[in-house]
Amino acid sequence: MSDIPSYYSADRLILGVGNPLFGDDGFGPAVVEELENRGRLPNGMLALDVGTGVREILFNLLLSDERPKRIIIIDALDCGRSPGDVFKVSIEEIPAIKKHDFSLHLAPSLNLLKELKESGRVGVEIIACQPESIPEIVRSGLSAPVRKAVQETADYLLT
Repeated sequence: MSDIPSYYSADRLILGVGNPLFGDDGFGPAVVEELENRGRLPNGMLALDVGTGVREILFNLLLSDERPKRIIIIDALDCGRSPGDVFKVSIEEIPAIKKHDFSLHLAPSLNLLKELKESGRVGVEIIACQPESIPEIVRSGLSAPVRKAVQETADYLLT
């Protein structure tokens, strides 16, 4: 029996990033929960709610000889779009987008994602949702547009 977690060998590893205690910042974990609620994921797909701890998983993957073929990061990202808009972002775009947004979970992880993509030959995709609001104090629950985006994102991931 292997001590290596199953996510190391997934074809598609979906990482839901965010903190559900801060409103729409919980988008990533909500997408993972929606996928789990829909039942069995397709063969080779694994979805994990990593909260704000994505860096540890990426670091472990970088050190491993076994890696997923593709990593899909799901996170809320304020880019001045309409609330609930879902869009893809490249790793290279993140620093410019996030200059004034200090809630980024990815910032310490961008170099790890780049390294996994370049030397680890792992496909990396970032799917973001425009939050309506991310409060500065604890207030759980997604806004209506982001709740709708959770459904749409889960539909996309399952196609």
